[in-house]
Amino acid sequence: MKTLVIVTHPDLTTSVVNKRWVQELEKYPDQYVIHQLHRVYPDGQIDVDAEQKLVEKYDKIVFQFPFYWFSCPAFLKKWIDEVLLHGWAYGSKSGYKMSNKRIGLAMSVGVDEHEYQANEKYKYTMQELLRPFELTFDYIKADYRPFFAFYGLEYNATAEWVEQSVPAYMDYLENL
Repeated sequence: MKTLVIVTHPDLTTSVVNKRWVQELEKYPDQYVIHQLHRVYPDGQIDVDAEQKLVEKYDKIVFQFPFYWFSCPAFLKKWIDEVLLHGWAYGSKSGYKMSNKRIGLAMSVGVDEHEYQANEKYKYTMQELLRPFELTFDYIKADYRPFFAFYGLEYNATAEWVEQSVPAYMDYLENL
């Protein structure tokens, strides 16, 4: 069964890590379907019906994005707001179309992991900051899995460092 990877990056061409991850996924078309929201909807207008039909085809869905401003890019939030509708994602006998689908988040993060602690600069752990996602996917009865984060973009963006992220990301996807 293929994994649907929904990539949300406002400018993937200038990306360091997310672009590299997409390049790696492209090597395995029999395992991964890459769905780049900004490429599919350059005008920002989401085809809700098409998105729902796409999601219904897969049992494993990963949302890949850069983590900034302590959340996801705005377009992913818009996707969640517009696609996860009452009657489809929740709230009726015919709803819960994402029920039991394995859901994961794969993020590139600018700062180091240790900075997301109670006694550090950002005061909260990454798990605490991601609670809205956890609650959202729990609400629609999806199987929300632990997230994947590759930290330190602001400090370590060398080619070697980026390459280190690839096997870790692929391992995460294989074990989702």
